[in-house]
Amino acid sequence: MRTALYRLFTTTLLAVGLAAGGAWAEPLAEVSTVWKLIGPNHKIVVEAYDDPIVEGITCYVSRAKTGGLSGAFGLAEDVAEASIACRQVGPVRITKPLPPKEEVFSERQSILFKRLQVVRMVDVKRNVLVYLTYSDKIIEGSPQNSVTAVAVDRGTPIPMR
Repeated sequence: MRTALYRLFTTTLLAVGLAAGGAWAEPLAEVSTVWKLIGPNHKIVVEAYDDPIVEGITCYVSRAKTGGLSGAFGLAEDVAEASIACRQVGPVRITKPLPPKEEVFSERQSILFKRLQVVRMVDVKRNVLVYLTYSDKIIEGSPQNSVTAVAVDRGTPIPMR
């Protein structure tokens, strides 16, 4: 019963977010880290994000997700730790010129103040896309971060703005 209610709640949030036009992750898997008597367990979730401008690149982000009643209702603040791995999953096609640094994804981690960020940077000299994930707050961010890089074939130069 608890799992069915949690899935209904998260599916409803996803539908509302998609209707609002936000960039959403594709949930891949999760593992429980702490059992909770009431509400969902604390867990680590793994989600896939397709780069919206660079076709053929997908980023996989793992992060902690707080459970319990506060987590079930979206009131919990998740910890500022995440890991990222981006890979070429198909032919790379860049749909428009890229700036040297650009936010690619952003996801809320608390009701008001905290967001998980993924930023794409271009290493022109090496023809590489570098992706950085970190968490920020309105008042104080976290130095916790993770970085990954995807080498783009030299036959596909990265167009810059």
